[in-house]
Amino acid sequence: MLRPRQKAPSFILLNQEGKKVNLTDFKRKWVVLYFYPKDNTPGCTIEAIDFSKLKTEFEKHNVVVLGVSPDSAKSHCSFIEKKDLTIMLLSDEEKKAAALYGVWGKKKFMGREFMGVIRSTFLIDPAGKIAHVWSPVSVKGHAEEVLGIVKGLK
Repeated sequence: MLRPRQKAPSFILLNQEGKKVNLTDFKRKWVVLYFYPKDNTPGCTIEAIDFSKLKTEFEKHNVVVLGVSPDSAKSHCSFIEKKDLTIMLLSDEEKKAAALYGVWGKKKFMGREFMGVIRSTFLIDPAGKIAHVWSPVSVKGHAEEVLGIVKGLK
């Protein structure tokens, strides 16, 4: 797992429109990079809706919100349309970004172990360094908590 003050690993992933997005595209901005397990699941839907509701507030503080999961760009497009989301979602089907950020790992659910995305959020500063890490994330109130930290850093 990455720690604050470390350089945020760069990546190139496809967004919901199938366009390549590079972390370096957001230089001079703060980035909330949150990793979540799967589109259209209860916790992931709450998290995406909450970040979408606060998108304007984040933008007031020069912050872009990026959600990342192993789902396809097509799945993200459907998720955005179905739930009226306003944030950008990135497709990490090969789990390369998840591995770079240390969020691809063993999980347990109902007594069984499997590999998956450990729900985590990274706040990256305009210089490309990690400013804050949340892992594992509890969904309820998480977007508000991230916004509170952003406001405190300004």
